Amino acid sequence: MSVTIKDIAKHAGVSYSTVSKALRDSPLVKKPTKTKILKIAEELGYQPNVAARSLVQKKSFTVGVVWPSVERVAPAILITQINDLLEKHSYTTLLSINKTESAIATFNRFQVDAILVFGENEDAIQHSTIKSTIPIVYYGIQANSRFPTIDVNRRIAIKLAANYLQDIGHQHIAFIGDLTDPLQKDKLTGFLEAMKLDNELELPNFIIPTKGLEVYDGYLAAKNLLSQDIPVTAIISGSYDLTRGILRATSELSLKIPDDLSIISYDNIPQFENLEVQLTTVGVPISRISQKISETLLAIMEDEPVDETIILDPELNIIDSCSPVNK
Repeated sequence: MSVTIKDIAKHAGVSYSTVSKALRDSPLVKKPTKTKILKIAEELGYQPNVAARSLVQKKSFTVGVVWPSVERVAPAILITQINDLLEKHSYTTLLSINKTESAIATFNRFQVDAILVFGENEDAIQHSTIKSTIPIVYYGIQANSRFPTIDVNRRIAIKLAANYLQDIGHQHIAFIGDLTDPLQKDKLTGFLEAMKLDNELELPNFIIPTKGLEVYDGYLAAKNLLSQDIPVTAIISGSYDLTRGILRATSELSLKIPDDLSIISYDNIPQFENLEVQLTTVGVPISRISQKISETLLAIMEDEPVDETIILDPELNIIDSCSPVNK
């Protein structure tokens, strides 16, 4: 026999209405009461009847996520955190790796309450042909979207990294990234601005394009760069996974970080603590990104006004993977 709100109310000594509000995280319920109710609900093994609630509130309590067709650590951590935050508000996430336009059409048929689109690819999200009766939130480059957008200032992030390296004496700095990816190209723009260059052709030996964003792509790019007679003293990596590959290449070549080579990696995620080298990183903390995306989704599903564009500023976390050239 399933546990109901009435059972929880009886054990907690409160009204059915108070239990209902507490389970919906309503601010109308005081925190001690809410904590008590949630604890009793967990102990009793309460499972909300989503179908019944959906009929009453005319909501599905689901969020559709158009997921990039890649297997990389940073996006996986981000969607996990978003899912956890939405789950606290009784929402379930549904992932699709189909093309954006097709995924949005599918989520419209499923009648989800909102759609989150990850802007890993320059595809249909920027086209006027997309039709959706479901509100859409876009995470990616603002210029590519006509929907409410949460963007990260990647260009400024890489400028911070390059400027810091120059401040401690580095002149021969390389950038490694997948230049077919719009987010990586945004980072390259910041690199070129910091190096005071108009385009990558002015510094061909220090702009290292990869064929993807996996660990092996970073490894191949770094191995090729560091095996040549190029006087590189520092590398800025476009992502966490590329950095893992770069570290593998430096290890094979017996290069010590930071004595032989300084490295700064884009992405601000806890997983960097697990690497064999404690790295200087740049980017917006992933917890802040997930919080802002979740807040925006919840607001838009409650028909509350949201900003058309939210741009999050990065942080440079200096640890010990960089050292001055003339140490």
